[in-house]
Amino acid sequence: MSGFAADFAGAEVRVSPNFGPRRSPSQPDMIVLHYTGMQSGAAAEAWLCDPVSEVSSHYLVHEDGRVVQMVREADRAWHAGKSSWHGHGDINSASVGIEIVNPGHAFGYPDFPKRQIKSVIALCQDIQKRHRIAAERVVAHSDVAPGRKIDPGERFPWRQLAKAGLGVFVQPRPADTAVLLPGSSGERVEALQSMLALFGYGIEITGTYDPATEVVVSAFQRHYRPERFDGFADPSTLDTLRRLLAKVGAAAG
Repeated sequence: MSGFAADFAGAEVRVSPNFGPRRSPSQPDMIVLHYTGMQSGAAAEAWLCDPVSEVSSHYLVHEDGRVVQMVREADRAWHAGKSSWHGHGDINSASVGIEIVNPGHAFGYPDFPKRQIKSVIALCQDIQKRHRIAAERVVAHSDVAPGRKIDPGERFPWRQLAKAGLGVFVQPRPADTAVLLPGSSGERVEALQSMLALFGYGIEITGTYDPATEVVVSAFQRHYRPERFDGFADPSTLDTLRRLLAKVGAAAG
């Protein structure tokens, strides 16, 4: 692939060598959002196009709203790494990956500029329309790789995206005292794990609140109840998860 026409009309093109053919499914049915976690957009763009890095994304959205496409949507970019969602392990084949320029938690983690988010929404809506991607299939890197990744993080405006038909959102109740903690066991823990798995997270249903469960609960909170993401299941977390499942189920029905 020496060059290509952008899939998104507003994108610049800078070709990355880091890609391959999609496997199964052959067409994307989800969008995964990341932050770059580097000190500058220029450095991130260069890294995503460097063969040494062995990483890439389909798109990069700069802080000023510029969109750069590096891999065709028909191809498999290398953005998700070891990950899963709804039991599917090859997220790179299933998704379009979008890197959003932000230095991340290691470098101060500033808010995402309004013009950048405006471009992210326009890009995602265009991808969503062309590939008929369901709203709930717009997720965070931290959702598909909990514990290993925390981006785009708790400051990302998921509510704003959900209003634009990208992702799902319910207004969470204020955080409260946890009722399920690491070391807990029994039917309530099994129910929590089952709900998280039904929503899409890769979690084993053991009935024991083990470290893996704590990691997944924290990832869920960071996205859907960012007031507190300690990995402990309080009534707010449980209520938010139940209402999201009901909302996704209603949309599917």
